[in-house]
Amino acid sequence: MKIALLALLGLVLGALGGAALGIGAGLAWVEIFKTSSFEGYSGMLVFFTFMPLGAAIGGLGGAALFGVIALRDAEIAIEREPLRRHDT
Repeated sequence: MKIALLALLGLVLGALGGAALGIGAGLAWVEIFKTSSFEGYSGMLVFFTFMPLGAAIGGLGGAALFGVIALRDAEIAIEREPLRRHDT
């Protein structure tokens, strides 16, 4: 259950971060390649192409990353047995 919840959290956080990075990449694309702003074409390009792609890639990456972290945490022994003293 913990692994699924962490993967879902990674999906949400990754989608938010990926969307933000997608907007940044789209704005950079518009500036570098001098995309036409006729009737809002450059805005539509950024918000209907780059933002959803960034959100999808970021969501999948975040879910995979958090899922792997949760799997590794499940394999690691969190509590160790106390060391025994050797009385001589």
